Amino acid sequence: MTTAKRKRLRPAGPPLTREDWLIAAHAAVVAGGFDQLRVLQIAKALRVSRGSFYWHFTGQAELQEELLERWRSQQFAVDAALRAQAATDPGADLEQVLETALAQIGDKQEHVRFELALRGLARRDEAVARMLAEADALRMSLFEHKFLQLTGDAHTAAELAALFYLAVVGCYQALSRPANPPQLKDYLQRLISTYLIQRFVPPMARRS
Repeated sequence: MTTAKRKRLRPAGPPLTREDWLIAAHAAVVAGGFDQLRVLQIAKALRVSRGSFYWHFTGQAELQEELLERWRSQQFAVDAALRAQAATDPGADLEQVLETALAQIGDKQEHVRFELALRGLARRDEAVARMLAEADALRMSLFEHKFLQLTGDAHTAAELAALFYLAVVGCYQALSRPANPPQLKDYLQRLISTYLIQRFVPPMARRS
């Protein structure tokens, strides 16, 4: 092995784990979409030979499947936690749903960029499209449930849930742009809260 090649490889240390490869694969998708999910390219980023990869995965398809399943499991866990919240104050309950949805954006926006990449993949992969449809239906069901507790009317709850979802998706798009004003997230969150939540909170509850 040449000196130049030795410098490119990872320094000696603990062998890479399955988790190391998944973290690097997730970073590759966040940076450039699922087209960047290539074993050789990820190996270069980790500064190892791709032989390490095959100790943990049978191939690129298994790596992608694991990434998708992790995203799906995370969405279902978030949904379960929000559904389990007490509904003694439906307005505050919905504010928490909104906060949770926007908190996933974060400073590095990794969650948003991964989901946007996932939606791009769904345009050419029917199985991914079905998974996303399931996740979207789960979210809509949650939002309808929360708005029903707030308004007491199923039709109103369904329409508000649809507007709420569109507003959150719009936030994801807006906040994924570079060089946003520092207070943009707070501004968008306040708009959604004011027009889709607080206006339906009874006046007495709003003052308490």
